[in-house]
Amino acid sequence: MFGLDVIETPEGDKWPQLIVQQSLDREQRDTYVMKIKVEDGGNPPRSSTAILQVTVTDVNDNRPVFKDKDIEVNIPEDAAVGTSVTQLHATDADLGSNAKIHFYFGNQVSNLARRHFAIDNNTGLITVKEPLDREESHYHKLTVLASDGGSTPSRATVTINITDINDNIPSIDTRYIINPVNGTVQISEKAPINTKIALITVTDKDADLNGKVTCFTDHDVPFRLKPVFDNQFLLETAAPLDYETTREYAIKIVASDSGKPPLNQSAMLLIKVKDENDNPPIFSLPVIGLSFIENNPPGTELTKISATDADSGRNAELSYILGPNTPPIFNLDRRTGILTAVRKLDREKQNNYIFKVIAKDNGLPSLQSNTTVNITVLDQNDNSPSFTHNEYNFYVPENLPTYGTVGLITVTDEDEGVNANFTLSLVNAKDNFIIDPLTGVIKPNITFDREQQGSYTFQVKAVDLGTPQKSSTVKVTIFVEDVNDNRPVFVIPSTNYSYELVPTSTNPGSIVTKVFAVDNDTGINADLRYSIVGGNPRGLFTIDERSGNISLKEKILAGDHGLHRLVIKVNDSGKPEPFHTLALVHLFVNETITNGSYVQELVRRNMETPVGQNIGDGEITPQTNDYVKIIIAIIAGTMTVILVIFVTALVRCRQTPRHKVVQKNKQSGEWVSPNQENRQIKKKRKKKKRSPKNLLLNFVTIEESKTEDPAHEHINGTLDIPVELEEQTMGKYNWGTTPTTFKPDSPDLAKHYKSASPQPTFQIKPETPVPPKKHHVIQELPLDNTFVVGCDSLSKCSSSSSDPYSVSECSCQGGFKAPGPIHTRQPLRFHWILDNAASVNVGQPTAVS
Repeated sequence: MFGLDVIETPEGDKWPQLIVQQSLDREQRDTYVMKIKVEDGGNPPRSSTAILQVTVTDVNDNRPVFKDKDIEVNIPEDAAVGTSVTQLHATDADLGSNAKIHFYFGNQVSNLARRHFAIDNNTGLITVKEPLDREESHYHKLTVLASDGGSTPSRATVTINITDINDNIPSIDTRYIINPVNGTVQISEKAPINTKIALITVTDKDADLNGKVTCFTDHDVPFRLKPVFDNQFLLETAAPLDYETTREYAIKIVASDSGKPPLNQSAMLLIKVKDENDNPPIFSLPVIGLSFIENNPPGTELTKISATDADSGRNAELSYILGPNTPPIFNLDRRTGILTAVRKLDREKQNNYIFKVIAKDNGLPSLQSNTTVNITVLDQNDNSPSFTHNEYNFYVPENLPTYGTVGLITVTDEDEGVNANFTLSLVNAKDNFIIDPLTGVIKPNITFDREQQGSYTFQVKAVDLGTPQKSSTVKVTIFVEDVNDNRPVFVIPSTNYSYELVPTSTNPGSIVTKVFAVDNDTGINADLRYSIVGGNPRGLFTIDERSGNISLKEKILAGDHGLHRLVIKVNDSGKPEPFHTLALVHLFVNETITNGSYVQELVRRNMETPVGQNIGDGEITPQTNDYVKIIIAIIAGTMTVILVIFVTALVRCRQTPRHKVVQKNKQSGEWVSPNQENRQIKKKRKKKKRSPKNLLLNFVTIEESKTEDPAHEHINGTLDIPVELEEQTMGKYNWGTTPTTFKPDSPDLAKHYKSASPQPTFQIKPETPVPPKKHHVIQELPLDNTFVVGCDSLSKCSSSSSDPYSVSECSCQGGFKAPGPIHTRQPLRFHWILDNAASVNVGQPTAVS
C-alpha cells in the first residue's frame, strides 16, 4: 500500500518519503501503522526504528493558507517544559467544520523533535514538551501541517536551534535472553528460581559522576536485577511464578545517574506467565438441584451445566460427560454442558434422579472433577383414580341396621398433592345406599331382607381434584347374607293327626317312616338336624339326624304293641341362636290295621295328652288280649282257678288308678309306652284270667293352678308340664320360595296312609265314647314368625272310604300369623281323675290324658 522514497537535500540531508502506491479508501481502512528503520554505515552498523501511523482523512476542496511558510527560532537547552517556541497562523476559505484548522507535525518530524516539542492542534502554538539536550541534537526542523479536514494539508517549516546546556540523562538498552513474542517475554509458571530473562545495559553521555548510572525496578515483583558488569544487569526470577495468581507483569526498569540533581531513565519490560495444567475444573455448586414437570417433550433442555478452570488455553477447555450410573433417559452435550431429557419423564415411575456429571479439561495430563445433579420430577395430573379391586363384592347380614357399615371402597391415585385427592359418589344406587365421599365407607339407606332381594349392584365413581379432572368407576355388588330369622317347617308329616303302621314283623334297622322339614333361610341357617325328644323311652325307634328317616332300632316285643307317639324335633344350625320346630309322629305297632276309626280315636286322644307325657302306660293291644285268653283257657278248668282270677281282677281294678298316678309322677315329661311293668302284668295275666272292666279316663278340666298354693297341687294331683308342641308350623309351607335343603320337585308325602290290612281279630263294640272337650295346644314361641293353628280333633275328620276298617283322613285347618309380640303364658296344669262312666270292650284301660 505504501512505499518509502528517500530524497537528498542540497544540504546533504536525506529525507525519506512515504509513497502511496495504491489507491486509499478511508472507509475500508483509515489507519496504517508501519515501522521505519534507519541504519548508518558504520561497522558494526547502528540503527534505529520508528513507528509510522498513516491516518486516511476525507477529501476537502479548500486548503488552509499559512501566513508564514518558513519560520526559524532559537531556544536554550534548559528551557522549561511548556515554554512557547513560536505561534503559527493560517486561514481557510471554507466554512463550518471544513474551515476548522487543525495543526500538527508532519511525518518528516523526527521522534526526537516530537519528544521535545509539542504543538497545540487548535492554536498552532509550539511549546517545549521535554527538556532539551543539545548533545543529542543541536537543532530541530519541524514540518507543521495545517489541515481543515481535506485531503491535502498546507505545509510550513519551523527550524528550532538549541543553545547548549550540559544536561544528559542515562539511556537503557535491553537485550532479551528469552526471545519475546510481540514484545512480550513468555515464561512458564513452572520455571525455577534464577531463570535468566534479559540483559540490561545503561549509558550516560555525561562524564564523571553524572555518567555513573544505577538500574532498578520500581515496585515489588518476583524478579530482580543482578549486576554483572559496569552498567550491565541481568533480569532473572526471584520467586516461584503462579499463572492463576498473576498472569502478566509490566516491569519498569529505572536508570539513574549520580548527578545533582540526578537524572533518571526508565524502560518497560512485559512478561507473561505461561500456563501449565495444574488446576482441575471447578463446579460452582457441589450439588445442582433441579425441578421439572413430568410428561415433557423428548429432547427438552433441563439446564446448562458449567464449570471453570483457572488454567488457560487447552488446559481450560472443558468437556462434560455423565457419570457411569446415570439413567439413559438423560443426555449431556460434551461441549456446551446442556443437559436434556431424551424421553418424557414419568413421576409415577420415578420421582427423583441423582447422578454425577464429570468435567474434564484437555490438558496433559488431563484433570477432572464432578458434581451431583439432583432432579425432582414434579407431578402432573395424568393418572385417573385407581380402585384397589376390579370389582367389589360385599357380604352383609340381612339384619344390618340402617346406616350401618357395608364396606370400604379403597382408591389410590399415583399422582400426588391435589392431583391425588379425590371424591367418591354412587352411580345407579337408587338412593338405597350412601357413601362417604372422602373415606369411601358405604352405608345402607334401607333395611335388608334377603328373602325379598338377595343382592344389589351399582357403581362407585371416583373423581380427582386435579386439572383437568380424571375419573374412574368400579362395579360394586352387595350380597345380603342370610340371618336365621325363619323357623324350620315340617312338610312330612303334614299334620300331627296322621299315623303309620309298623308291622310287628319289621326287622331292626328298617325304615318305618320319615320326616322332612324345610327352612326359608340359606346356608348354615338352613342346615337341619332331626332328633327324637320324646315318646321313645325304651329307644325302640331311632332317627337319622340328616335324612329324617325313622328306623326300628330294636326287635319288637309283645309289650311294644300299640300306638307310639314320637316327638320329633328339627333344629337349624343358625347363629347366634338356632330355631327348632316340634312335630308328632304316630306309629301304630300291630300286624294290621283292622279298625282305622279306633286308631284315629287313639291319635285324637293322644293329641289331648301333654307333649311331655308318654302314652301307652298300661295299654294292652287286642293281640295281647287274645294271647292272654289262650293262656287263661289252657290253665282254666277248675273252679279254684276261676276264683283266683276273679280275686286278682278285683285287686288290679283297685290298684290301677294309684298305679297310673305313680307312673305319671315317675315319668313326667316323657311319653308313656309299653314298658317292663306292662310285661310283668302280662305275665301275671298268663297265669290267671281276669274279667274285663269298663274303664275310661276322660279329661275333666284344665286350669291354671296357683303357684302360691302348694297344698292345692298335692291334693288335686296337679302336674306342671311345659307345652312345646308346634302344631301350627306343620303343613303350611310356602312352596314359592326354594330353600337349599328342599327340592320343589320332591314327591308329596304329606298324605295320610290308607291301610288295606285284613279285618282284625277283635272288634270294638259300637259304643261311642263320650267325646271329650276340645283343647288347643299353645306353645310358648319366640317373638317373631309365630304360627297358630287350631284343629278340631274329631269333628273335622271324616271317612274317605266306605271300608269301616280303613284309616280315616283328617284335615287340619292352619294358617300363618304375622310376627308380633307373644305374651308369656303360665304353665298349664292338667287335673286328671278316674272316670268309669264309659267302657270299651278292650280289657285294658285307655291312656291317661
